[in-house]
Amino acid sequence: MIIKTANLNLYYGKFHALSNVNLSIKENIITGMIGPSGCGKSTLLRVFNRMNDLIPNVRITGSVLVDKEDIYAPVCDLIMLRKRIGMVFQRPNAFPLSIYDNIAYGPRVWGISDRATLNEIIERSLAAVDLFDSVKDIFKSSALTLSAEKQQRLCIARLLAVEPEVLLMDEPCSALDPIATGKIEELMLELKKKYTIVIVTHNMQQAARIADEVGFMLLGELIEFDDSKKIFTNPADKRTFDYISGRFG
Repeated sequence: MIIKTANLNLYYGKFHALSNVNLSIKENIITGMIGPSGCGKSTLLRVFNRMNDLIPNVRITGSVLVDKEDIYAPVCDLIMLRKRIGMVFQRPNAFPLSIYDNIAYGPRVWGISDRATLNEIIERSLAAVDLFDSVKDIFKSSALTLSAEKQQRLCIARLLAVEPEVLLMDEPCSALDPIATGKIEELMLELKKKYTIVIVTHNMQQAARIADEVGFMLLGELIEFDDSKKIFTNPADKRTFDYISGRFG
């Protein structure tokens, strides 16, 4: 297991946002988290690379292990953690820089300045998201001129440039049309051969299409976690069935 939580609780001030979450996420699969708005699934996602640390009055109890290392221990190297576990957000957040400089940003932060090495990283990262051929002649153009789908691919490539192990994706297709969504889903299925992917989605059809395992969350609790096919065809908990059948949410 690459990520494991034990009795994980998270509080925003007095609000109990996550309640006793016990979860194991396996390597090189897509794990989907579903549930109605406000159920805690995005909060859980941000736990895995400590993005919640940026929010005032957050308190966490329990443990979160990444390859058996407690990432909330005082000795955890937060910068290295966020290199290992990158995040893609709901809307593409391309930097207002050139396409080239967007991808080169991370490697430069980590001390890589040699042009030939940067070129190799950029080509490899863009090729991994099937973007290299369409942008190789416009590297100096602003990344903001790309379509929303290509910007989202660019953001994923920007993560891959620093060689992460885990990709966290928080509603990565919510700003995309159905055709672009299909292309990003195909990309995720290809990327899971090399990376561990955790995706939060409101789109249950999307979770059914691409996720290997699925967790259903409700009011901060992980109600059920199992094989995707079982969750969507024969859930063990009535609340899961009520949600996926559209009775609430």
